[in-house]
Amino acid sequence: MNFLPEEIERYSEKYTTEEPELLAELNRYTYTNVLIPRMLAGHLQGRVLSMLSKMINPKVIVEVGTYTGYSALCWAEGLAEGGVVHTIEVNDELEDKIRSFLGRSEFANQIELHIGNAMDILSGFTEPIDLLYLDADKSNYPAYLNMMIDRIAPGGYVIADNVLWSGKVVQPVKSDDKDTQALIEYAEMVHSDDRLENVLLPIRDGLLIARKK
Repeated sequence: MNFLPEEIERYSEKYTTEEPELLAELNRYTYTNVLIPRMLAGHLQGRVLSMLSKMINPKVIVEVGTYTGYSALCWAEGLAEGGVVHTIEVNDELEDKIRSFLGRSEFANQIELHIGNAMDILSGFTEPIDLLYLDADKSNYPAYLNMMIDRIAPGGYVIADNVLWSGKVVQPVKSDDKDTQALIEYAEMVHSDDRLENVLLPIRDGLLIARKK
């Protein structure tokens, strides 16, 4: 679903800083070689992620859902000195291509790719996390939040993508639609948690930004 008129989206992209050359190449590669390319953050959302990272200047970022690596590269642009992005991807068929693009980046030494089940990998993180980005299996968003909320540093952020889910969250939800149910549950969890302050931005498919007090 397009939440903004197409001409407004084009205007927004026109007056948004261009994506770096490597990201533009990754964008093109994804759309010509990978299934469901609309999962890619893309130019406008990618620049939003980059801007947020530069504003927050995080030391440790954990991303759940690498896909082809586009958003991980965007997040890395705002890392504090010596910072790291841990990015988790369950689809091992994408690993070689992800590593090839990450390896060509100026941030190659600051991005660590983890391949496997996110729950298992997340359980191994013990250090404080400055920014947690959720962009993977929607049905597990509530579980990810429950697991990681105590590991988010004070003043840290939890940012979740696809929280509008093509508008399904404001339509009657089918009993077997677990993803939409989980996204509504996640939004309610964030909004009702006194430890968090939050804003839902209708950028592309929705970004829910929560800051830990």
